[in-house]
Amino acid sequence: MAGATAEDVKVLGLSLSPFVIRVRIALRLKRVEYELVEVRITEPKSEILVKSNPVYKKIPVLLHRGKPICESAVIVQYIDEEWTDGGGSSSILPADPFDRAIARFWAAYIDIKVKVPVFAIHQIKNKTFDAYFFDLNQLPAPVRALRFETEAAKEVELAEQIRQALGLLEEAFVECGKGKGFFGGDAVGYVDIALGSYLGWMMALEKAKSVKLLDAEKLPRLAGWAERFLAEESVKGLVPDADEYQKFYAAAAARTSATPA
Repeated sequence: MAGATAEDVKVLGLSLSPFVIRVRIALRLKRVEYELVEVRITEPKSEILVKSNPVYKKIPVLLHRGKPICESAVIVQYIDEEWTDGGGSSSILPADPFDRAIARFWAAYIDIKVKVPVFAIHQIKNKTFDAYFFDLNQLPAPVRALRFETEAAKEVELAEQIRQALGLLEEAFVECGKGKGFFGGDAVGYVDIALGSYLGWMMALEKAKSVKLLDAEKLPRLAGWAERFLAEESVKGLVPDADEYQKFYAAAAARTSATPA
């Protein structure tokens, strides 16, 4: 498919990672065959991960003909540029330079205003979260300080931050989508992938903590978009449901408690 085989393309990561989900959706959009190589991202980290990403030692890493590309946003753009003849597949980023810049802006916004509070809430109740998906100690001091507040109050504050961010994205959907079904217009695009990779995490929060984030009454466009996104063939089976995250946390907690001090 698209001039590549699973032997040519490998993705280092974990299937539950939103950053890995992004890469897998992009590859499926471009009809590129690949192999997902599950790696250990807690200490001691997998040797192939450390070798492939010696700077950050984080997932995901795309190996294309043995050459590593790191960071999910960079990888998705690489995939879009490398496989331009994907059997009728459309471009992930807009063709127009201005629209492309706007898409990159909102994707960057999502990785600050959505990612940080979503991950911070998960970390409150799941103490193994940092090591597996995101090191909150790398965040700026004002954000790290949130970790030392009362947990209940902190959850309320963080949930409101997510809603505010989604409120702006509700407005951005009109600008980016131009009346179509996705941020990318008629098809899943760069911003869709950026935000959609967090849908499983948000659904897990809604189920576990009884908070409503994608409220259809307050955010009708985004709620409708989320349903369409998850129903897309390029996405089906790649965004885990809430139960999958809870199973992962339970297994991670069991491994942690079984580890000798």
